[in-house]
Amino acid sequence: MTLSQILSVSVLCGMMLLFIWGRLRYDLVAVIALLAALALGVVKPKEAFSGFSDDIVIIVASALVLSGAVQRSGVIDRAMQVVQGRGKRIRSQLLLLTSSVAFASALVKNIGALAMMMPVALQMARKSNAGPAVFLMPMAFASLLGGLITLIGTSPNIIVSRVREEMTGQPFGMFDYAPVGLTLTVMGLVFLRFGYRLLPRDRRATATLGEALDIQDYVTEAEVTAGSAAEGETIEAFETRHEQDVAITAILRAGIRSMPHPQTPLRDGDVLIMAGAPDALERVIASDGLALEGLHREMPEGAGGEVGVIEAVIGNESPLIGRTAIQIGLHEQFGVNLIAVSRHGARLARRVGNIELHSGDVIVLQGPMALIFEQLSGLGCLPLAQRTLRLGSVRKGLLPIAILAVAMAATASGYVPVAVAFFAAAALTVLSGALPLREAYEHVEWPILVMLGALIPVSDSLRTTGTTDLIGEWLGGFAAVLPPWGAVALILVAAMAVTPFLNNAATVLVMAPIAATFATDLGYRPEAFLMATAVGAGCDFLTPIGHQCNTLVLGPGGYRFGDYARLGAPLSLLVILVGTPLILWVWPV
Repeated sequence: MTLSQILSVSVLCGMMLLFIWGRLRYDLVAVIALLAALALGVVKPKEAFSGFSDDIVIIVASALVLSGAVQRSGVIDRAMQVVQGRGKRIRSQLLLLTSSVAFASALVKNIGALAMMMPVALQMARKSNAGPAVFLMPMAFASLLGGLITLIGTSPNIIVSRVREEMTGQPFGMFDYAPVGLTLTVMGLVFLRFGYRLLPRDRRATATLGEALDIQDYVTEAEVTAGSAAEGETIEAFETRHEQDVAITAILRAGIRSMPHPQTPLRDGDVLIMAGAPDALERVIASDGLALEGLHREMPEGAGGEVGVIEAVIGNESPLIGRTAIQIGLHEQFGVNLIAVSRHGARLARRVGNIELHSGDVIVLQGPMALIFEQLSGLGCLPLAQRTLRLGSVRKGLLPIAILAVAMAATASGYVPVAVAFFAAAALTVLSGALPLREAYEHVEWPILVMLGALIPVSDSLRTTGTTDLIGEWLGGFAAVLPPWGAVALILVAAMAVTPFLNNAATVLVMAPIAATFATDLGYRPEAFLMATAVGAGCDFLTPIGHQCNTLVLGPGGYRFGDYARLGAPLSLLVILVGTPLILWVWPV
């Protein structure tokens, strides 16, 4: 080994040790690795920041913005709600949930697809008397499998495509991953449908924010509009159709408030005072085409800016205590609207604007986001920034879906580079108002981009110093006696073993060049080995820390560290046994 190769390997090993140590965030580890490579002369100063202009960073950032726009549109969210009324047995419900998450993950960020379906899963768990542990981990694993289907499904796919382009001049296309990814996803879903029995059912979830604050049902009001699904329906039929998730506590008809009778038919213009969880209220209002009323939906003239909603608790010194929103002039004096109220131990049946507010009430306010945070202090309220509400937020329906479809079609045609198509699509979602600029920045995972930008030159240094060739030769000598399937399986297992301790993107940045060189030294085409790297890095089923999706369900599912291997180990074995011959069949060596 030359000195530069020794230094390059030292940087790589030090970086891996820091990743495994876990005390430093992965983006900080990547920056340290880049600085070390610069100090040791492995990376030249003029190349140090080339990673931040790399197509990978542009594609990942743009895909995150598009994912946020699609998630905010409510189209996938609404379509997914169909599963709530389907399937009464746990296995049927589980298959519906995991399938929905998996195929949504092919288009949007894994964790976004999982987050959209978690409230549905928790509700199903309550209604079927099954613990959330039965549903949540299989859904997390399904989201990882779904990310294997398309180029934008997960960042490792994008990185592997770049490595292939560097080696052969031809990147992987949008749907080149589908034959392998879709088959593994279907096989994985079948396994999860039956394999959930391996999970413990006695796990108790950690308290959610709502449970910690003892938040009861909110009360809000919505108007029945012409053509609404609720028009002409009785109150009993309305509540039954929505599986008692919301309750109509009063009706305002022609200015007269009355208590509801189960057989009272709903008419155009009726204002329904409804109680329910925020997600349930939002779902019912959106799916039935109701018009959210609250108190003064219109914003004050000249307010401008993005209109959003925020959840807040009324403090002990708040001027709202003992007064209604109308009495205090919440809309006129503060420029915000009160659209929902929740009170511990009480189901409220009055109009939102006429509810006398108490200390400890949880309220939902709507207004310009630049203004609403300023007004909370004057109102003596504390914001609950830990969770996001969609009740009362503006959606753009099919527009983000259409923009994403055009971008995917453009890249699939081969005439427009992926980075250009997705950057243009991300810009269009913001310019069209489908995603507010503030939310666009929030959806971009900056630590991921910093890690990618810092590690790309470090990864390239392995190639420029000849280190990848050297490691490839070592592996080639070990695998010389192996058949092609054994060599592909070796790369797949290696990537799968490394990714829980690094990060799936970091794993591919390190492994993909080595896998490609390994294939070349054996006289094979690199595609199968690159695909094996992507699959292995994307399938972290063994720990709660290797991927955000696994971490997200840890608390709500009440899982322990070892629970992941109970379901994840056999699923990993299935991916290896099915994936290896499948990769070789689709991508012959």
